[in-house]
Amino acid sequence: MFKTLKNDLPASIVVFFVALPLCLGIALASGAPLFSGLIAGIVGGIVVGSLSGSHIGVSGPAAGLAAIVLTAIGALGGYQNFLLAVVLGGAIQILFGVLKAGIIGYYFPSSVIKGMLTGIGIIIILKQIPHFFGYDADPEGDLAFIQVDGENTFSEIFNAFKYISPGATVVAVLGLGILILWDKVLIKKAKFFQLVQGPLVAVIVGILFYVITKDNAYWGISTDHLVKVPIPEDTASFLAQFSFPNFSVITLPEIWITAFTIALVASLETLLCVEATDKLDPERRVTPTNRELLAQGTGNMISGFIGGLPITQVIVRSSANIQSGAKSKMSAIVHGFFLLISVILIPRLLNMIPLSVLAAILFIVGYKLAKPALFIKMYDLGWKQFVPFTVTVLGIIFTDLLVGIGLGLGVGIVVILIKSYQNSHFLHIQDKSNGFHKIKMTLAEEVTFFNKGAILKELEGLPKDTYLELDVRNTRYLDNDIIEILDDFSYKALERNIHITLISEQGVVENPARFLDYINLNPNTKKVTV
Repeated sequence: MFKTLKNDLPASIVVFFVALPLCLGIALASGAPLFSGLIAGIVGGIVVGSLSGSHIGVSGPAAGLAAIVLTAIGALGGYQNFLLAVVLGGAIQILFGVLKAGIIGYYFPSSVIKGMLTGIGIIIILKQIPHFFGYDADPEGDLAFIQVDGENTFSEIFNAFKYISPGATVVAVLGLGILILWDKVLIKKAKFFQLVQGPLVAVIVGILFYVITKDNAYWGISTDHLVKVPIPEDTASFLAQFSFPNFSVITLPEIWITAFTIALVASLETLLCVEATDKLDPERRVTPTNRELLAQGTGNMISGFIGGLPITQVIVRSSANIQSGAKSKMSAIVHGFFLLISVILIPRLLNMIPLSVLAAILFIVGYKLAKPALFIKMYDLGWKQFVPFTVTVLGIIFTDLLVGIGLGLGVGIVVILIKSYQNSHFLHIQDKSNGFHKIKMTLAEEVTFFNKGAILKELEGLPKDTYLELDVRNTRYLDNDIIEILDDFSYKALERNIHITLISEQGVVENPARFLDYINLNPNTKKVTV
């Protein structure tokens, strides 16, 4: 890991600036203490980053869990009771890892994963527009369409244009200009510009702008538009920000229900993020998913023990990490230490950072995830890829992350069923001479009950006086439902003067009365093989 520190250290700074407002915003949206979001970010970086097998994934508090956390804190009777559910949820995640449940992550179609990345990119841009113009009524990290304040993504943008802050907008435009200049021009000029990242310079410019203009009535940036890290007065007040779980309620069923919900949702979100970040990784490395569940479970147990929010691997921070040139997990670990050290030593300096300049950084992250060229590429791949991709993107924008992915996955399954229906067999009309139709039907390698309708339609549509050649030499699995259709058809064929020839690996059979006699049925598995 230390061999790539020259790449990982600059990337960790960018991830730190992205993670800081998100940790605080997700805690605010969750109805939890602000410090709990920072705890989750620190544990996600240092602990999960160290244990994970992911080279470029970054973990921390997740927006997808905010609604669950908000509801659970009230339903369980307080934050300390909720922390117990987080600890137990982490233990359940470890059990998932031991049981090798991480394999679930490999069953999501590529079109859905690409749709997830694109949808997240678009929603990042849409959610940052109000912050860009200095209108911050909704907390950072609220990625759902319907927001905490009752507005939706688009109505919040329209409201932002009514309350534009000149100072915040100017510093956002300056920051965006610096980032584009750095990325397109300066980084190619000298190694200095590779070591010192543009986002760091943009943040420094933002702090200087705030300090210089804070007493100006027009250009000054309101404190409502700044990062808000809790500032402890002394060591005792700093330690008082940590909370601990209430183990006396461990026997309550609702605690365990919440714990299982956290474990399930956090694991699913993590596995989806792992699949997505692996696709973004320039070196195409593959993350061991079961190890990831073990790392996340350990992180959640520790976070819950000391008062932190639940943790998942998070696509926003992970994509920022990749785009900033990170090469190893050291970037995620160092960003965790930056969070820890900064909230202890320089919270007042952090509270001078305008949110609008951080919005400019996230604009770049969002654009790189949702480049217009990707839509053209997915369209060119055909409707079987484009439709699940588009549904996932729209689902994420107009609902939330998990619902959008669920919609995309559902459409993907429908596409598979349609193609399975279409590809169950091949029909060839070979000859129509002498008043007889000679037709050859070749069955696919696997034919299941999904194909009943297609095969039944073809058989029922055969005209009288037909020679049907049924070729099953390539078929390895034939559902019993299909066998029943063929058996029924063999009786009807006599009435319509249809002559059937069955061609299998065992030989050729003329007018089989019962197809099952020529097919092997495994009594243990009940699978029918030809």
